[in-house]
Amino acid sequence: MSELMKLKLAEARDALRSGEMTAVDLTDASLAAIEESKPLNAFVHNTPEIARERAIAADIRLRSGDAPDMCGLPIGIKDLFCTAGVTTQAASAILDGFKPEYESTVSSKLFNEGAIMVGKLNMDEFAMGSSNETSIYGNSINPWKVDDRDLTPGGSSGGSAAAVAAETCLAATGTDTGGSIRQPAAFTGITGIKPTYGRCSRWGIIAFASSLDQAGPITKDVRDASIMLEAMAGFDPKDSTSVNLPVPNFEAALTGDIRGKIIGIPKEYRVEGMPNELEALWVEGTSMLRDAGAIIKDISLPHTKYALPAYYVIAPAEASSNLARYDGVRFGHRAKLDVGDGITEMYEKTRAEGFGSEVKRRVMIGTYVLSAGFYDAYYNRARQVRALIKRDFEQVFVDGIDAILTPSTPSAAFGLGEMVDADPVKMYLYDVFTVTVNLAGLPGISIPAGLDSKGLPLGLQLIGRPWEEGDLLNTAYALESALSFNSKPNQWWR
Repeated sequence: MSELMKLKLAEARDALRSGEMTAVDLTDASLAAIEESKPLNAFVHNTPEIARERAIAADIRLRSGDAPDMCGLPIGIKDLFCTAGVTTQAASAILDGFKPEYESTVSSKLFNEGAIMVGKLNMDEFAMGSSNETSIYGNSINPWKVDDRDLTPGGSSGGSAAAVAAETCLAATGTDTGGSIRQPAAFTGITGIKPTYGRCSRWGIIAFASSLDQAGPITKDVRDASIMLEAMAGFDPKDSTSVNLPVPNFEAALTGDIRGKIIGIPKEYRVEGMPNELEALWVEGTSMLRDAGAIIKDISLPHTKYALPAYYVIAPAEASSNLARYDGVRFGHRAKLDVGDGITEMYEKTRAEGFGSEVKRRVMIGTYVLSAGFYDAYYNRARQVRALIKRDFEQVFVDGIDAILTPSTPSAAFGLGEMVDADPVKMYLYDVFTVTVNLAGLPGISIPAGLDSKGLPLGLQLIGRPWEEGDLLNTAYALESALSFNSKPNQWWR
């Protein structure tokens, strides 16, 4: 059974269609792998009954000969996506026991295609974090290990990345506000794509920062990402930021032919302290793209250095507004009150108990920068910087650049506790290569590129033109083919 979980999405899809196995077989293998992987703490709510029921329905659909690509494939759903009748907490105590009566648009699209939810996945609380250490469920652990030391799987979609890298499900949903799909994918040696803002509906996804959040797939390779993204994407009238554009056949775009494509190498992404091995991998990736027929061009994105401070003003500001709705009145956790306490005390005690320290930190920062005396000095200025960052990208695309190649993260995965215990703000620096993509609303993909000196995976990121995920995926496919990364963790948890 465990051999089935080594399959990629595309391989499993083809095997299901040919009758080599059934969706029930595949689902049972996934559920068994989840049980074995409990030490990783990737899954926080298992749904075996739902999974088996949907697997039976998928097999009926497969036998009819009219099954979509995702039919019968077991996937994990990040705890940020509302799933009807299934606990959805965004890894926060304040949503304790919350079971939505509705389904998020993205998960609904996947389930309508016959995808099988095997459980909900761990994450940073309200997606605020880069290491999965702010979760009320406790941190998820990276399947990769070195020196017998537990490593972060990244965040906020750490559970999603850990589950896919550990081969407990074939793919998973993630969300990316400042790198929360691409960074965990890089840390765990798999693939993750953040599509253009507006490509996937945000309806039914618990909001962190509404102008930055975007759903995307976390998969084993680029082909799988193209298959799953097509199923997730599409216009949704319930989401005012959803764009009414046709969804291409992304898998059909994977020709591997990138001759004549112009790839930009931004000088601003050569940051101080970058490991030599990561720099060498970036150079190697550049050479591989050149060998595949692409034209390499040095470019400048001059406002990149302001991206992190701008992001950490805008995102907390939006979070402070979005999280104001959690007050203990209608759903979730409500604090026990003392005699004489009124509505104000209930709000204060509930939010003090329900929110973790990182969420409180960001809510307070956001409230501060939106306050009357500081709105122009911080929030408006950050919005202006955001506009300049977006203009930088627009200019290089006007100049003919088709995609931009950068590292995904400044280093390989770090040890659990190393950043949070020392200096929480230091962890924000791990978003340095990813936040610009969210601020500009662009598509970005991370693919595994190699191992560092300790044997941990490193990723390379490709940034594409808006709405041209097909071209971006094809460029990533060409680079992935040249890199031939096939390393896997040693499954120490079994």
